Amino acid sequence: MDNENEELVNRALYKRIKSMNRAEMENFVRNVFNQGYEKAEEETHSIDYDSLRADLSRIKGIGESRLDGIMTVIDKHIENTNDKGG
Repeated sequence: MDNENEELVNRALYKRIKSMNRAEMENFVRNVFNQGYEKAEEETHSIDYDSLRADLSRIKGIGESRLDGIMTVIDKHIENTNDKGG
């Protein structure tokens, strides 16, 4: 959340929520969820593999073959995460 003290439910919204029937409340909750989901999707950051590889290669004791192994493991985990999300 951008501002921890930000008012999420003002008095007018609170009154509107109190007067909702089950179907209206379900629709309201779905809309709130979808808005949060879309915001999270927009904020998803991608990994710059070349930069990651370069940073890892600077660690003492990590040679080319070990670096290749590390990058393979990272690729495997990224693919698994993307498969679950899509």
